[in-house]
Amino acid sequence: MSFRDLLTGTFRTLWVHKLRTFLTMFGIAWGIVSIMLMVASGEGLRVGQQKAADQFGKDIIIFFTGRTSMQAGGTRAGRVTSWMDTDFAVIQKEATACAEVLPDLGAGANVRSPFNSATLHVTGSLPAFAWIRTIPVGEGRFYNDADNQAGRRVAFLGDDAKKQLFATRSAIGETISVGGFPYTVIGVMQHKEQDSSYDGRDISKVFIPFTSVMRDFPQAPPELPHSVPRILVTPKSLDRHEECKWQVRRALGRLHDFDPRDEEAAKVWDTAETTQAFHTMTEGMKYFLGAVGIVSLLLGGIGVMNVMLVAVRERTREIGVRKAVGATAHEILREFFVETAIIVFFSGFVGMSVAFGICALVNSFPMPQYFAGLLATWDTGLLAVALLGVIAVLSALYPARCAASVDPIEALRYEAGG
Repeated sequence: MSFRDLLTGTFRTLWVHKLRTFLTMFGIAWGIVSIMLMVASGEGLRVGQQKAADQFGKDIIIFFTGRTSMQAGGTRAGRVTSWMDTDFAVIQKEATACAEVLPDLGAGANVRSPFNSATLHVTGSLPAFAWIRTIPVGEGRFYNDADNQAGRRVAFLGDDAKKQLFATRSAIGETISVGGFPYTVIGVMQHKEQDSSYDGRDISKVFIPFTSVMRDFPQAPPELPHSVPRILVTPKSLDRHEECKWQVRRALGRLHDFDPRDEEAAKVWDTAETTQAFHTMTEGMKYFLGAVGIVSLLLGGIGVMNVMLVAVRERTREIGVRKAVGATAHEILREFFVETAIIVFFSGFVGMSVAFGICALVNSFPMPQYFAGLLATWDTGLLAVALLGVIAVLSALYPARCAASVDPIEALRYEAGG
């Protein structure tokens, strides 16, 4: 029998047994759709949460001032600690595991434009602040090293701040009054979602160079002159964040005479730990969904197996007739293999098409915050097709092989007696 004749006969058989073929294809396709949607929803949740976390910053460790709880260097416990505006440069040299060390100073101020006024939070730091705190530029630019070194009065507006001050008008190049000082708007932030902060949402802030904020908006008494409330640090890699954190503690302890092990003297918000915990959670979720998916596929495979076993059992007499007219066991097995492979191929195509179609339809609607939509992957679909395909092929070939090995007379008598 030629391969063309084999295909023709296979399609004829599938058409004759339409209901059985449909049930088999439905079982395979449904299993593929189920596992793909399950994994897609889990991936959408993971990606959405990760994007939300990234909007706050890139593995930032924030060192806040505090009060000592241990004696060190002959000084009493209970002293208030203060970071100075020169500390970051010293720490940057000593903390070799850290990529960036930045001062961070903020204050509320009355901000006026030619069209409106508002009380906004003014934040000053170095240009790298935009990178480690994920401040996306929508229009214009963020301030640079030249702006900071010259102490220029330039401002970068959060998008909500821009709307409050200018509504729908362009803000680039306009002069605003920040706490009574004239500042030129050089950029506007692109909108971003933010699920955490230590001093308010970035979209409602005004960002100015560090030298400008220290000159125009220094900390008020009882804080020390030239002091800053926070130092922001990011490690060179997530694996080195503990090393980076200890190096910064050690440097601060030396600069301000407290024991580096004194956690109250330098309070820390370690977003890198949060990131690691998140990765652990998402990995666990991935394995859990994978296990649930495998169980679902196996249950679907059992359904497919039952249909295939019954289908082959019903064709025992047909196998006997074919053997009686000279067909070999190899030819019979090949026909069953091709028939099952065609069913798996079309079922896989339909299942993956339906899954991707549902994902595309759902993703066309606005997504809830922190959910990136149904993110289906080809890997998941192909894995589901392969697993269900193997189950279907084995479920067809094993009974077919048993039936093909029976004497034709016995096979005819078996079916006739059934």
